[in-house]
Amino acid sequence: MKVIFAGTPEFAARALDAVVAAGHDVSLVLTQPDRPAGRGMALQPSAVKKSALAHDLEVFQPPTLRDAAAQARIAAVGADVMVVAAYGLILPQAVLDLPRLGCINIHASLLPRWRGAAPIQRALLAGDAETGVCIMQMEAGLDTGPVLLREALPIASDDTAGSLHDRLADLGARLVVAALAKLPLPAQPQPEAGVTYAHKIEKFEAAIDWSRPAADVDRQIRAFAPAPGAQAIFGGQGVKIWKARPADGRGEFGTILAVDRDSILVACGSGALAISELQKAGGKRLPVRQYLAGHALAVGDRFDRSA
Repeated sequence: MKVIFAGTPEFAARALDAVVAAGHDVSLVLTQPDRPAGRGMALQPSAVKKSALAHDLEVFQPPTLRDAAAQARIAAVGADVMVVAAYGLILPQAVLDLPRLGCINIHASLLPRWRGAAPIQRALLAGDAETGVCIMQMEAGLDTGPVLLREALPIASDDTAGSLHDRLADLGARLVVAALAKLPLPAQPQPEAGVTYAHKIEKFEAAIDWSRPAADVDRQIRAFAPAPGAQAIFGGQGVKIWKARPADGRGEFGTILAVDRDSILVACGSGALAISELQKAGGKRLPVRQYLAGHALAVGDRFDRSA
């Protein structure tokens, strides 16, 4: 099958690798333009571009798909289908209509729950028991198209956005290959009930408010690992909390209730949080044992109310 692939981050790169491995003719890869990154702010290719170049595939990086020249380049491929995964650019109807079998999207949620940009983080923040991947026939609306294939997976109590991303990326890669082997597939319209939107993560959302229940703060920490990191304030200085778990404990929220070699127990609005890995501003992620070697924390000390 002649395929155009459109995607940008690692989630999409795994799908591209799987599509290539399945023997499909990937005639063109669309990905976002190189972006400045790192301390030197040098231009860096996307994960999908790196994968495409490794497979010796043609790469096209238009800043928009709304102009006629970009659309003509895509049309010239004569693709059977376009596979889209976390591309980051809007596909206008003119592009959606170009491939013979249309465009299919790999979406990391059980639609219609968590349509939008950040389904993995939103599922964790909400305390969902499960999530999954849908292969969706794309249309002009935001993740509103009918579903071709879907598969659920449970969310573990210690899942982070990073660990959940990796499992969903592998699932998405497997499902899209299965979908390509069976196209055209019957399409199941999404139900009107149960629609939620996974709005883009804003940096302010990473600020920890210790007056919230420990279970909420735990989900926040896991949802923002590995990025941007849940942010606390201690002594006026920023501290990122990377690993913790809800625990028994009671006290004024933000107060340190206990300190040992493995954890720092902090009171929340209800319950407490046992922190096991943290990072001061400009420092490295450290387990509690190493962190305490350079930072004195004692019972009765208090984190600021919020970051």
